[in-house]
Amino acid sequence: MGINTNGKKQLPNKQERHKLFGSVEPGKKTKPTDKEAMADLQNSQNNYLFDLDAVGISNVKYPVKVSSQLQPTTQSSIGEFSFSSSVAKDSKGTNMSRFTEQLHAYLIDGNFDVSLSNLKEFTKELAARLKRNDAFLEVTFPWFFERKGPASDLSGFNHADAYIRINYDKELGYDIITGITGTITTLCPCSKEISEYSAHNQRGKVSMEIGLADSFDENKIDWKQALLEAAESNASARIHPVLKRPDEKMVTEQAYENPRFVEDMVRLVAADLYEMEFVQAFHVVCQNEESIHLHDAIASITYDKSEE
Repeated sequence: MGINTNGKKQLPNKQERHKLFGSVEPGKKTKPTDKEAMADLQNSQNNYLFDLDAVGISNVKYPVKVSSQLQPTTQSSIGEFSFSSSVAKDSKGTNMSRFTEQLHAYLIDGNFDVSLSNLKEFTKELAARLKRNDAFLEVTFPWFFERKGPASDLSGFNHADAYIRINYDKELGYDIITGITGTITTLCPCSKEISEYSAHNQRGKVSMEIGLADSFDENKIDWKQALLEAAESNASARIHPVLKRPDEKMVTEQAYENPRFVEDMVRLVAADLYEMEFVQAFHVVCQNEESIHLHDAIASITYDKSEE
């Protein structure tokens, strides 16, 4: 390397730079390049000691289409997928490429539809493609919804984190779990009770996981909206993206009028979920980011109607 008359460095060409940092010439190729002639270790058969519960891939990000009964009724989001199936002890493994191959084949207009009907079809076909009797799919995605200020009517977008898990078994059928985590405002009942004025409040997160009844019809009910409403309608106040002063006055006073412990929140949300006919079982967690403590406050409830 030298310096030219303009004072700029004279660099080696790109090939020489690669050699400088360790690149070498390709070696002699002796193994087959045709797929049919290549060894397929994953499909080899033997006694491999143990059955495997699950083999697959995770942390797969793909664009998804989300439908909702709230505005926007159709939106694009980013889904994070996990796929797997069981593997018997007489098989070494599975062909990982088949998971992403099928995922990409299901894209319509650049998005994967995360409706339950599409996910069920996908999971059943995935089991057949893998030549297994079962398959598992999980997808998580941010779901956006419009929220207006209570006084100003000014709009913005909030979001909740949603997920769907589907277990498919050729003999047993489908086991479907859905859930969301929504954000709320809670005001401390104890603080309100003991203070001469004011009361501390904080942002809380309500996580709800439900098992769907066999009778659930996604064309009639938006499970995301139903769960979000169960959380927000029982909170001290809802979260808003846009608040003008008249909005802020209304939200602040509403929170003061509806104090909630985390224990109160999970019980109230559980009551709403219990009354929803499409919910077979549920798990509810409320976690408050306490504004006057370094720790969070948490409470949870698990309930299965089939055990009544």
